[in-house]
Amino acid sequence: MAIKNVWFITDDLSAIGELAAGARKLGEHVTAVLFSEQDQAKEAIACGADQVYLFKKTEGSFIEGYSKEIAGLIRAEQAGLVMVYSSASGRLIAGRIASQLETSAISNVSDLYIEDDHVVAEHMVYGGLALRKEKALSDTVVLTVGLGVFEANAKDESREGKVTEITGEAENAGIKVIEIRPKQGETVNLKVAKKVVGVGRGFANEEDLKMAEDLASATGAELACSRPIAEGEKWMGKERYVGVSGAVLKPDVYVAIGISGQIQHMVGVNDAKTIVAINKDKNAPIFKQADIGLVGDLYTVLPKITEKLKA
Repeated sequence: MAIKNVWFITDDLSAIGELAAGARKLGEHVTAVLFSEQDQAKEAIACGADQVYLFKKTEGSFIEGYSKEIAGLIRAEQAGLVMVYSSASGRLIAGRIASQLETSAISNVSDLYIEDDHVVAEHMVYGGLALRKEKALSDTVVLTVGLGVFEANAKDESREGKVTEITGEAENAGIKVIEIRPKQGETVNLKVAKKVVGVGRGFANEEDLKMAEDLASATGAELACSRPIAEGEKWMGKERYVGVSGAVLKPDVYVAIGISGQIQHMVGVNDAKTIVAINKDKNAPIFKQADIGLVGDLYTVLPKITEKLKA
């Protein structure tokens, strides 16, 4: 049984397709809340939304400053489910909306479905050591969702929907945006990658990562890493760190090179269809979760594998 009215809220335009597909899958009527321009409203409709509330942000405002007004709209239209994209601002606005609706928000949902006329959400707890399944009983369920939970549908440019522009003053509690600077770092979206090559502390030097880069290039894969490589050695940007506090992936293939396989990292790739592990330690924990394991020194086997792939 579908939910009568499902909403999704995002400040990241790259999430529109997946959230719209998820809302369309779960709901009879889909409403989008965006903070952008008319072109994005049309995209949301093409992706599956029936109506769009397009907030025109005032200068110096935060999107969470509109939470009270959004909660009022949700209450008036009796939304049964509100999915908020799990960005930094999205998590804040989800918490505020849930509070105003006198409920609580479920964070970082990894799976979502309907069971016995109730929303059931699965998400990691205890630092990724366990997966909690919750059946929501509130009239309006509020939760945060990242990329990779749903698969975007093909756009239908012939779809029609209602777009309502809203211009209002955000409640920013005396805080004002003075300046916005681009975040320093790479632009990479590991969550949508179908093939990923991950590197760990098995690499002795930063320049040795070139071997993994060659493998990724030969297979059309994105390059990722374990936490020590990004935050300890700082050989790669945090955008490429996979794990409980980093990116959580659902690739077709994940190749882990020189990664021991601690739980904090593996929760980030548990949903990979195939895990390939290369490690010289035959007792490395990662071999218990790998579909294909190769015990060997990466400095010996990696160049040979890449050479074969390029042949």
